[in-house]
Formats: sequence, structure tokens, C-alpha cells
Amino acid sequence: MTSPWYKKGLRFDCTGCGGCCTGSPGYVFLKIEEMQKIAEYLNMDFDKFCQRYIRKVGDNYSLKEHVKTYDCLFLEGKACTIYPVRPKQCQTYPFWPQNLTSKEAWEKTKLECEGISDNAPLITLEEIRRRAG
Repeated sequence: MTSPWYKKGLRFDCTGCGGCCTGSPGYVFLKIEEMQKIAEYLNMDFDKFCQRYIRKVGDNYSLKEHVKTYDCLFLEGKACTIYPVRPKQCQTYPFWPQNLTSKEAWEKTKLECEGISDNAPLITLEEIRRRAG
């Protein structure tokens, strides 16, 4: 098995800016178990939670967004109101496979994520793999 281009690690420290939760249309895909955890966290009936916050995309489920801004419905200011139970897709950002394919892909992600910085702490390869899930 060959080592990835980022074998010496990557610099990242989440600033809590909320940038990954805003600004352009997209999908935050969830599994049923994640939806159940969020509904429980919000103390909501599962069906009501789904009606209010979930949209069907093909065979998958995704969080709805604000229609005009495309911001996540759970973003208030710069804070995630469901942070302890946020979907895995949110937990693993920016260590998504498409962002790790090349240095160029990581640099492109850097334009969208202020936590990717030359001044940020070095995240080891082992930690990146753990975070990427």
C-alpha cells in the first residue's frame, strides 16, 4: 500500500466559522440512525422531525437548507445547534475523500475553509484517518 501525498500530515484547526455550513447548495446526507439521534436530541417526534428537516434525494436522505441562503437549518450565527449529534458528514469535514485526492484538491478546500492554514496545528496521518472515518 502506498502512502498518501499527505503522509506527513495536514494543517487544520476548526475555527468554528460556520463556512462549511453556509453559502452554496449541497447535501448533508444522513442515515436513519443519525436522523433518529438528532430528533431525540431535539426532543421531537421522528416523523415531525423528518417533515421539517429532511428531504429525500434519490434513495438517500439529506438535511434541508434555508431556501435563499442555502445555510444549514441548524446553524445559528456561527454555531451548530446540533453539534453533539451532527451527521458524520459534518464530523469528518474537511477530511473527505475528494478533498484528500491531491494537494491541489486540499488547496482548493483551503479557499473555503479558514481552518486549513499554515499556522494551524499539524494533524497526523493517523488522526486524519481516524477523523475521516
